[in-house]
Amino acid sequence: MSASLSDFSAHVLRAELRAGTLSAREVTEHFLDRIAERADLGAFITITAEQARAAAAAADERFAATPAAERGRLPALHGIPLAHKDLTDVGGAPTTHGSAALPHTVAQADAPGVHTLRGAGAISLGKTQVPEFGLTGYSENLIAPPARNPLDPERTAGGSSGGSAAAVAAGLLPFAPGSDGGGSIRIPALACGLVGLKPGLGAIPSDVTRGVRDEFGAPRLTVTGPIAHTAQDAALLFDAMRGSGKAGSIEPAVTAVARAESLRGLRVGISDASPFASAYPTPLSPEARAAHERAAQLLSGLGHVVEDAAIHYDPIYPQAFTRAWTAGLSLLELPAGGAERLTPLTRLFRERALARSAEDHAVAAAQLHAFAAHARAQWARYDVVLTPGLAMLPPRIGAFTALSPDDDYQLQCEWAPYTSMVNVSGLPAIAVPILTTEAGHSFGVQLIGRPGTEETLLQLAAQLLAS
Repeated sequence: MSASLSDFSAHVLRAELRAGTLSAREVTEHFLDRIAERADLGAFITITAEQARAAAAAADERFAATPAAERGRLPALHGIPLAHKDLTDVGGAPTTHGSAALPHTVAQADAPGVHTLRGAGAISLGKTQVPEFGLTGYSENLIAPPARNPLDPERTAGGSSGGSAAAVAAGLLPFAPGSDGGGSIRIPALACGLVGLKPGLGAIPSDVTRGVRDEFGAPRLTVTGPIAHTAQDAALLFDAMRGSGKAGSIEPAVTAVARAESLRGLRVGISDASPFASAYPTPLSPEARAAHERAAQLLSGLGHVVEDAAIHYDPIYPQAFTRAWTAGLSLLELPAGGAERLTPLTRLFRERALARSAEDHAVAAAQLHAFAAHARAQWARYDVVLTPGLAMLPPRIGAFTALSPDDDYQLQCEWAPYTSMVNVSGLPAIAVPILTTEAGHSFGVQLIGRPGTEETLLQLAAQLLAS
């Protein structure tokens, strides 16, 4: 059976583990072997094999000590492997932040989100590849090989959750948690043909432990969410990430997806307007446009009311977002000589952030709050807004870093012109694969929801994937 474990959904793995057909040790060893076999993808920075084996042994001991009649009450992710981005602390493993500029200190404790998933029974296999400090939409840095796209290894897997998406797409993990500050879940999910849910700010409690505004008063951009092959598996991980993974807990997203076929009559607004258009006009590739049009047709056929949406964005957005996105670099404390070990993009944007005054940061923050209010008001005319996903094929490995930092950033905005605005708004959004080209590349779409509609977005993803 182990030869086919990578083809099992997380839901099937869960059922087999709870039935005792599979042991946590067997599952863990299978995925550790798969990770070793596909080291060429650069999905992992660190593999924590011995810690994973110890956790699997403990999971099997727990299973053996649980009466058969009570095994349905085991933690939601009992014995299921996953991995965490190397931007977050996992106790006993080094945290690199994808950077050569900082010491790679072994974390003494789990970050809150990691602690939640460990409590839900998940077994961490290691730390996945990220860009330096999670800044870019591709996962290349100066400390480890780049994360390659399993659909076309000459191309990027996206970022900043690129290592995680590559691992899931290649069957090295059944699913994975990601984080998203400007598209970092949705970009790699779209690039690798996966489902990626960016929850609304606050949907996962550990995302707002530091408040809903950043240190400069701008909207807090980064949230955590699942990357998976199916809406059902994304729902399972999402429920666990928000604390519904304890024994006997209700799983609202899983329940919602199970009845996805009953969802009808949503008002869906279609738009290909991008807030970056004032700075970086971005024509959609034929494949990106075809995926957008196909998704609209499918949603109409599923009984939803689909109509064109006249949406317009303030042209100040590119400047305001760029300043807010990089403002935190001004708070970065580096050891002696650390600045020289930053990537060129990080170094330049840090220098610019340091040169701006507190008033400059406050102005950008205010501009983003105004943008968010205006965008939410326009999107609120619909239950869901449907945008394209990525505008073109994933660029080749090295294509971004071969450019100057400003041209690198421009290419990122042109490739992913629809994602960051949702972070600024604080609303949920989901990336869904729609079509596969003859060459095997995936193109998908983004669905933006109203506050608190993560379950609805997962239902829509399930409907689209089943169509």
